[in-house]
Amino acid sequence: MKILFLGGTGNISAECAALLHERGHEILVVTRGRNAVPANYQAIVADRTDAAAMRAALQGARPEVVINFLGYDLPDLRVDYELFNGVVRQYVFISSTSVYEKPPRKLPLTEDAPVGNAWWEYAQKKVACEQWLRQRGEEPSFPVTIVRPSHTYSKRWVPNAVSSGSYTFAARLEQGKPVFVHDDGESPWTLTAAADFAVGLAGLVGNADAIGETFHITSDEVLTWNQIYAEIAAALGVESPQIVKVPTDFICQVAPQLTGTLKGDKAHAGVFDDSKIKRFVPEFRCRKPFRAGVRESVSWLREHPDQQNLRPDLDTLIEKVIRAWERRGSD
Repeated sequence: MKILFLGGTGNISAECAALLHERGHEILVVTRGRNAVPANYQAIVADRTDAAAMRAALQGARPEVVINFLGYDLPDLRVDYELFNGVVRQYVFISSTSVYEKPPRKLPLTEDAPVGNAWWEYAQKKVACEQWLRQRGEEPSFPVTIVRPSHTYSKRWVPNAVSSGSYTFAARLEQGKPVFVHDDGESPWTLTAAADFAVGLAGLVGNADAIGETFHITSDEVLTWNQIYAEIAAALGVESPQIVKVPTDFICQVAPQLTGTLKGDKAHAGVFDDSKIKRFVPEFRCRKPFRAGVRESVSWLREHPDQQNLRPDLDTLIEKVIRAWERRGSD
């Protein structure tokens, strides 16, 4: 099949595109030209928010499946609907498990759990996108499948509760500096390797039974944040990491920019029932435990320092939260 990726070089999408290409599909990637697209894919240079530019760039391309990793707001989807309605066999929207109501009423979460996130605008927009697509998906000319990743990481990320896309958190541990974990660090969380996620997604692509359905695709491995940070430290070779436990409310008071990602996501239990994706894609199994995955990430990022995305502002923010917590009784 000819598969068009809206976002095909990112943390999750790169693994998905690679697997689908390995399985013999033709991969097209829409890009603004800022990130390198693998030579064995077809790069389509256009601003994906500009319907006219996209129509011109896609002339003659005729994708059978579109996978949208870059849908964050309704205007994005309206462009896609204008372009692909009546044209493609399947439109796959990559949403997020952050759409589920926080705190969850029941664990593990299934796909029919209540949605609604009072804390995070990103999640609220994803909910609105899903609802709009379901309405469009009632039309046979626009067959929709919705996929919800949770906290998914590739070799480019060392996942943590502050900013997984930057090596700054890991660098602090390497340098013997403290980092913080929210509350007591004992809330359960799920981390999924992008290579494992890709198997689930690939099994849904072109799958007629998946039309009109919603799936989350996550690992079955559940760790506490204390266990996650211990594995990160071990991967870094840090024997005695300095982990400061700080209440979520205090963190968000000092650093309100973390409210969405903590109160709207990582401060709550994230445990998922993956029986639905396993029914539709029997070969889906998460084979990479976090212990192995985080070691791959650390190794790769150390070998590619240009990809570490070190952020002085994030280093300052972490320091600010810890110092504020330490000063709380003396002010």
